[in-house]
Amino acid sequence: MSLVVRRWRAPMRSLRARASRWLASASYTQKWLVLGTLIGIIAGLGAVVFFEALRAASYLFLQVIAGYTVPTPVGEGGRAASPYFVRPWAIPLVACVGALAGAILVFTIAPDAQGHGTDAAISAVHHNPRGIRLRTVFVKIVASALTIGSGGSGGREGPTGQISAGFGSLLARFFDLSPADARIAVGSGIGSGIGAIFGAPLGGAILATEIMYRDDFEVEALLPSFIASIVGYALWGSIEGFGPLFGYVGNYHLTDASQLLWFAIIGILAGLVGLLYAKSFYGISEVFARLPFPRWVRPAIGGLIVGCIALAIPQVLGTGYGWIQLSLGPQLLHIPLWIVLILPLARIVTTGLSIGSGGSGGIFGPGMVIGGFLGAAVWRLLEPVVPSLGSDPAPYVIVGMMACFGSISRAPLAIMIMVGEMTGSLSMMVPAMVAIGLATLIVRRTDETIYRSQLLNRAESPAHRILTGLPLLAVVTTAQAMAPVRCVLSESMNPDTAEQQMQTAGVAAAPLVDPQGRYLGVIGREALRKATQESQTPKVASLADASFAPIHQDRNLDEGLDLLTSTLQTWAAVVDGDRRVIGTIATSDIVASYRRALQTRLRQASELGGATGMSDIVVAEHASIVGTTLRTAQIPRGVLITSIERGHEVIAPTGDTVIGPGDRMMVLGSSGDLSQLAQLASSKP
Repeated sequence: MSLVVRRWRAPMRSLRARASRWLASASYTQKWLVLGTLIGIIAGLGAVVFFEALRAASYLFLQVIAGYTVPTPVGEGGRAASPYFVRPWAIPLVACVGALAGAILVFTIAPDAQGHGTDAAISAVHHNPRGIRLRTVFVKIVASALTIGSGGSGGREGPTGQISAGFGSLLARFFDLSPADARIAVGSGIGSGIGAIFGAPLGGAILATEIMYRDDFEVEALLPSFIASIVGYALWGSIEGFGPLFGYVGNYHLTDASQLLWFAIIGILAGLVGLLYAKSFYGISEVFARLPFPRWVRPAIGGLIVGCIALAIPQVLGTGYGWIQLSLGPQLLHIPLWIVLILPLARIVTTGLSIGSGGSGGIFGPGMVIGGFLGAAVWRLLEPVVPSLGSDPAPYVIVGMMACFGSISRAPLAIMIMVGEMTGSLSMMVPAMVAIGLATLIVRRTDETIYRSQLLNRAESPAHRILTGLPLLAVVTTAQAMAPVRCVLSESMNPDTAEQQMQTAGVAAAPLVDPQGRYLGVIGREALRKATQESQTPKVASLADASFAPIHQDRNLDEGLDLLTSTLQTWAAVVDGDRRVIGTIATSDIVASYRRALQTRLRQASELGGATGMSDIVVAEHASIVGTTLRTAQIPRGVLITSIERGHEVIAPTGDTVIGPGDRMMVLGSSGDLSQLAQLASSKP
């Protein structure tokens, strides 16, 4: 087997290098058609795999062992709930055992798979988009199925989003995507995975752009997310069905503006309950973190308590989507009023016990149950005394779902559209806007969110805040700034030899290459030191960190600085088109190169003499210089063009640069020469 692996290893690495080169040179549309399709395929298949694993776990734990059937929504067969517990003693037992099994799996193999995966994926987008391990993805699937399938209060969006985000992270590593593209790949994975498993592709695509920030959008991820969500939903629907999760619910029509008052009440309550949800969840998490028990025991304690609560309130078991289905119709009247009133609070507590204790699952789904039954409670209380509410609780349940989680997740637009897709009803948009608007205003006043990894806006993002004041970064290549590589390790070395070479070179880490000199990852001296102390010394290649991103020699310094400031890396290996290591680059190299470039520009400006000024000139669509080169465009000799912005691209001008319509030229020169150039850029032939 090892001979077969070695035989295929070199061709695969060569193919990887060619694919990386093609993606680096491909157009925006070509690149994201390929990457978005790949991410969407995994999103759809991952959603199916997790859904089936969850269904199997629920059948085994609750139906077979405990003798209890949880209700399911229309999109999952519309199964009714058991009227009573056949074996009540088994409910706390299976909830405890399932949580314990999931926790042991998580804390022995992939501790980063604990909790709700969406927050971890958001953090990866901002700080380490290449760092999500495939091991974490697989553990998340199994652990979440065990936790939720045994009765734990959790949602299925977190595991599914993390599956697709993990594959996006794998693509970023495999194809050496730029930091910006790696973030988009992981973000698109989050949205497409969640959109697929909820049958809400449009909402999922918008979620990918909205969920990264509390008060902003990642607009660059919109088109890739559309592609990934469409593909993911097509695969999911082809296997599990295309109908809405809750079926086609009602056909509400707003006939009187006074009806908006009741939705405004739901919005205010939803904002307050959303705040309670977030604060309680993290408060319970802190309590469990202080318990004097091993981490793998804490979810079992939470599961045991959830099972005991379920004996009185069975609606807290599992995802709870079947109970939402019942609340959307006349069956709501058959649920005891005290259950309807207390269920939002009960779900808040049990979600904290199941997931906040360290268990694995999502918090989106419970948020919908909390919001849905909040709307149901308002309808049940007011309907006897306010006939204008109508006899259909569905509008109030739907708006409650939208407002509660839409506000506390800081993604109101995406959640509103997703719930509309899940209920097959877009007629609720106006009442929903009132409720979500009020709920969001309440939440924003506290700066609270259920996703603690969200940043406030793009200005806080390490990826977006550094480039505005440093325009020359976009016209200097990495090859111009890189330093000679001080130490390169070969995968054929043993750990002792590798450590000696690094010690001689005086470096704490070094790039690892294959026999052809192609980059494989980075090895630190600490990892080598630990390896040499073990009785069985592993191969050097097994110690490499493949998530340590290289940067291509032709990439500009803005991408290099983006990489080094938005991740934990302090340096990067510089590779050529075949992924061969040709140098290294650190922040100090970028600063020194930027200083040299700036000094060159200033020296050129001083050589112009006279009263020199700077101007920003945009070339009109029908200007006489469009289509000509800078050398032949009769540009005044006293003008220095420092850079040209063309769309999202910054071009370092040469005499052969062809001027295009809409080009924005940054120029230096005397006022007379600048006026003459501005006239050329605006006059018709």
